[in-house]
Amino acid sequence: MRQFTAVVNPTAGGSSGTAALLPLARILREAGAGLDTRYSRNLEHARELAREAGRKGQVVLAVGGDGMAGCVGGALSGTDTVLGLVPAGRGNDFARALGLPTDTAALAAVLLDGTPRAVDTIRVESATHAGVSVLGSVYAGVDAVANQHANTSKLLRGAASYYAGGLRAVAAWRPAEYRVTVDGVLHERRGYTVVAANSGYYGFGRNIAPGARLDDGVLDVVVIRHAPKRLFFTMMNELKTGAHLRRPEIEVLRGEEIRIEAERSLPYGADGEVDATLPVTVRVQPGALNVLA
Repeated sequence: MRQFTAVVNPTAGGSSGTAALLPLARILREAGAGLDTRYSRNLEHARELAREAGRKGQVVLAVGGDGMAGCVGGALSGTDTVLGLVPAGRGNDFARALGLPTDTAALAAVLLDGTPRAVDTIRVESATHAGVSVLGSVYAGVDAVANQHANTSKLLRGAASYYAGGLRAVAAWRPAEYRVTVDGVLHERRGYTVVAANSGYYGFGRNIAPGARLDDGVLDVVVIRHAPKRLFFTMMNELKTGAHLRRPEIEVLRGEEIRIEAERSLPYGADGEVDATLPVTVRVQPGALNVLA
């Protein structure tokens, strides 16, 4: 029977990560599994708790949103430790990409009996993220600004916070001049954003990179080039279905190493957390993480 350590973000999604864990913990313990619960003070503390549990040979459960999943999964990247996710945040996009059930009993079955799956991770190198690994995507531009607004929203939750954040960010946006180098080939583009995607989903279920696969050893690089703002709002709605890929303003590149630069200071985010500015270099790490899915 598996032994688990749950690393909990107690304020995930503006509510309580603990509330998401309690009914799941009961099912795990009734099945005979061991479960130790540890509460994180911040993301760096969460990484420390995850590594400590991994050294004990336990399955590590990341309880929270994409930021918690990314930091815990990133800390375990390149190790033999198995990761499990307990989605309890605003977006839960990496859990969505894995196809994890939202029903508690079904999720418990995955954690108890699921076979670990090897997935890729992303190595991030920048002035503020030297050697950090993340799971879903790294994005630079208007979406990073939108995510900042969503994360600081006091009145809105879930999809509403992301949509309102997007409206606010686009309204104030002016086109950026990007230099995107993919496996040594330079692409100069003017536009809204550049997304290096391991997972197709970000921003609360928006399928920005429908062709992205978690285990194919490459990153999908989605560039949204300059367009009238009214058209950008239309494309935001199309992200749910992937219909945006039919538009000429959307360009998809693929590669193993991507560097993103801009002519002005722009924020970039990774797995829902935005606390850095360009330039940034990202590299795919094939099969670096074992996750229950």
